[in-house]
Amino acid sequence: MENIDIQIHPSLRTVDWKDNKVIMIDQTKLPNELVFVEYDDFNQVANAIKNLIVRGAPAIGVSGAFGLALAVLQSKATTKDELISDLDSARKILFATRPTAVNLGWGLKKVMNIAKSGNSVEQIKQLVISEAKKMAEEDIEINKVMGKNGSVLFDDNDTIMTHCNAGALATVAYGTALGVIRATRESGKNVKVIATETRPIQQGSRLTAFELKHDGFDVSLIPDTAVGYSMANGLVNKVVVGADRIVKTGHVFNKIGTYQVATMAKQHGIPFYVAAPLSTIDLQTKAEDVIIEMRNGAEVTGIGDKKTAPDDIGVINPAFDMTPPELITGIITEKGVATAPYEESIPKLFEANN
Repeated sequence: MENIDIQIHPSLRTVDWKDNKVIMIDQTKLPNELVFVEYDDFNQVANAIKNLIVRGAPAIGVSGAFGLALAVLQSKATTKDELISDLDSARKILFATRPTAVNLGWGLKKVMNIAKSGNSVEQIKQLVISEAKKMAEEDIEINKVMGKNGSVLFDDNDTIMTHCNAGALATVAYGTALGVIRATRESGKNVKVIATETRPIQQGSRLTAFELKHDGFDVSLIPDTAVGYSMANGLVNKVVVGADRIVKTGHVFNKIGTYQVATMAKQHGIPFYVAAPLSTIDLQTKAEDVIIEMRNGAEVTGIGDKKTAPDDIGVINPAFDMTPPELITGIITEKGVATAPYEESIPKLFEANN
């Protein structure tokens, strides 16, 4: 496959709506090919979320909303009740795809609430499509504000470590953790980035390194096992990561390996920040009740078609882990930066939202 030299910026969108179809970048093909796929069936969107064609909590939240927009167009319902019933069936299928990221449920619920406010089938269709499109636009604006809020925490000539991909490719555009890094550079500061490869799907090497390199950042890639080495040798000043779910106690659920990065950062006195929109914060669920998605063992026993482990071996392959609040310096959102004690500072962000 030939490498495609492509600039990732807000005009290149991870997920979009055009001509009553959902357009997505197929992230399983990166970094070798930049391929756009289009869907006209909500089941295709559900499969895309499940199979990581689209990933990253904000991006799948908007993708879920767009899936419901396709579902209203697919429905043959002639009454409001029938249409809401069809939408709810689609919602269940979409919701079942990724259990850990809270944005998916948030996006689906938001669209369902708007749908129920409509009076006629035609009005509901228009409301659902316009709400999903509005959510996509708002995602970009939220990321830019969040980036600005976070940029003050970073200094000129910082080297910032990030884990997984919380960039433009994890959102509609711009990014959460990488949005903070982008905003820091846009504020006139010079920054370098160290990206972890993020096994086993390698979102760090395939997506983050790809995205930052083509945005002209000085980015270095390290194996996940070199986090401690990099910190012990003074190669890192700060860490910023994204999140798939944050509960009100400040426990953060993010890509597997985040907990290790945070533990190492604490050991070496390095500030560890999390960047996520309010839509990623779950005020209801307790940390111990969050379901950690377990993925196929084949992701660990091979890379592509190449086997890297013996047959019939047990595999533990969690997609996420939990980082406790005592390891987190601050949580950067579009409404400001929350710091410990999080049980007080996180609810205040929502008060600021009203």
